[in-house]
Amino acid sequence: MTYRYDYPRPAVTVDAVLLSLGADGLEVLLIERGHEPHAGAWALPGGFVDQDEALDQALRRELREETGIEVADLEQIGAYGDPGRDPRGHTVGVAFLCALDRARLLAGLQAGDDARRAALHPLGALPELAFDHDRMVADTLRRLASERQARALVAGVLGLEALEVLDSAPR
Repeated sequence: MTYRYDYPRPAVTVDAVLLSLGADGLEVLLIERGHEPHAGAWALPGGFVDQDEALDQALRRELREETGIEVADLEQIGAYGDPGRDPRGHTVGVAFLCALDRARLLAGLQAGDDARRAALHPLGALPELAFDHDRMVADTLRRLASERQARALVAGVLGLEALEVLDSAPR
């Protein structure tokens, strides 16, 4: 017999703040949404966590489905649970930082699932983002500016040059 709660609960989503180093500085991978809500808007790759799926597994699955990209190392950035963040209903989103070499990223990049397009965007010139993804990106940059483990992840994948670019970027 399965226990059922009497009260509704929020759904859980995961989102990837996937950084790469381009010629003009750090870039973030975005998808153009193919379906409502926010069809046509740019967003971080991500989606709903399946039943009995770990958060990191869900993030890797969503990245594969929406962009064709595989990542190894992840760093959890935070949880976002404002009741109005998703027009489909109350969701709690968990954002993760990951980084990937630009050539490797571009070699495997292919929009799929509910993503119309997938592309790298310079951090200094991001389009308007769906949901609260602008907040996730901003929180990621704050963490990178101050936390050793997050900085080590980016430096390990993209090299020390990426940290130099990050440290010289305006905040």
